[in-house]
Amino acid sequence: SLSLSLSLSQTFDKILIANRGEIACRVIKTCKKMGIKTVAVHSDVDSSAVHVKMADEAICVGPAPTNKSYLNMDAIMNAIRTTGAQAVHPGYGFLSENKEFAKRLNAEGVTFIGPDTHAIQAMGDKIESKLIAKAAKVNTIPGFDGVVKTADEAVQIAQDIGYPVMIKASAGGGGKGMRIAWNEEETREGFRFSSQEAASSFGDDRLLIEKYIDNPRHIEIQVLADKHGNALWLNERECSIQRRNQKVVEEAPSTFLDGETRRAMGEQAVQLAKAVQYSSAGTVEFLVDSGKNFYFLEMNTRLQVEHPITECITGLDLVEQMIRVAKGYHLHLKQEDIPINGWAIESRVYAEDPYKSFGLPSIGRLSQYQEPLNLSKVRVDSGIQEGSDISIYYDPMISKLVTYGASRAEALSRMEEALDNYVIRGVTHNIPLLREIISHPRFISGDISTNFLPEVYPDGFKGHQLDSWENLI
Repeated sequence: SLSLSLSLSQTFDKILIANRGEIACRVIKTCKKMGIKTVAVHSDVDSSAVHVKMADEAICVGPAPTNKSYLNMDAIMNAIRTTGAQAVHPGYGFLSENKEFAKRLNAEGVTFIGPDTHAIQAMGDKIESKLIAKAAKVNTIPGFDGVVKTADEAVQIAQDIGYPVMIKASAGGGGKGMRIAWNEEETREGFRFSSQEAASSFGDDRLLIEKYIDNPRHIEIQVLADKHGNALWLNERECSIQRRNQKVVEEAPSTFLDGETRRAMGEQAVQLAKAVQYSSAGTVEFLVDSGKNFYFLEMNTRLQVEHPITECITGLDLVEQMIRVAKGYHLHLKQEDIPINGWAIESRVYAEDPYKSFGLPSIGRLSQYQEPLNLSKVRVDSGIQEGSDISIYYDPMISKLVTYGASRAEALSRMEEALDNYVIRGVTHNIPLLREIISHPRFISGDISTNFLPEVYPDGFKGHQLDSWENLI
């Protein structure tokens, strides 16, 4: 095809990266490989940051607080005009899923390297996205959201959905007042409790009754789509190891999925992407129960933090694919061209104290910093170096440590070695926790769920515990 005969340099001359830290560095690396000039934006405290040094040009967009710099659309639009950047890669977080930002770029004739505003809006609204998913024949969590007048009615709804069910006040939030019912008696009790809570706490008597997912796993499907109606699924990532709904360790593929479930999830993810005319890289997140039933959770209309593990097992550069798609190229791959080649694991290395609530941020200067890059099949995505400051203003991630192997055992063994060879001084970090997770028998056997950390460490992480599962001499 014509798109294949064009060289990659015929994409954009100059791209502005509307982000900071490791993801800005990650995007710049691919741009350099493609022969594209880059513009970094930075706050005043980030003026000597690694992403600023890596880029061809850099512009200060304001003081340290994010709302005055990295979220300051006016300042970023000025930076685009000043530098003549033809496209913007938003990374993740900040303005990456902001439809207003994408709209403003479009109005100026600047390409947003991501999906169009329709897809951002549709998938950004939890209710709308679930309705669209349902219409696209994507499995959604069966449930009822409305006024339930009697306990008998609640029982009927629960029986229609199938036990176990979760009952809570529709207007509630933060997991408050949730009741899990495994039978009729518990449903009646849950109805009474939630009705009272709904009326007294929120002045809203609607109840949410939905299928309760037991031993939930958080498994997501990476999708990639172009502007010509082509869409692919690039296998799954297992993201069940979480604390406070934030991912800690991810892997690709998942130990839990069989080929049939993987294909079904992939095909439904592509159906959803096509339903919103999605173009670019995106991720469809699912909750998967112990019986391998999977249910749509949400779609992230951007690059995910954990994208490197998908790159390892497929051999694709997702940032390059996003840039090509944004320029209008056709995908040059077919579904059968997407392999699962080996196994990859990512540990999120944070400047935080793992002994306090699994991680309270730690700020300070990195007096010593050495990444384990001397080891084979180890990738480190970072945006800091020795002497860098971990500031109160931004996410305290130090790096994403990725190891790859022909098998899971090989990738895990490399991860142990890489964590042991990391040198970080000046701030407290979570490597002790990461090291414990990946060597825990439950993790090694694949017996995990989103409840892993609270179940394994019910009283919080206390450091290395000598246990019967270790062969001590």
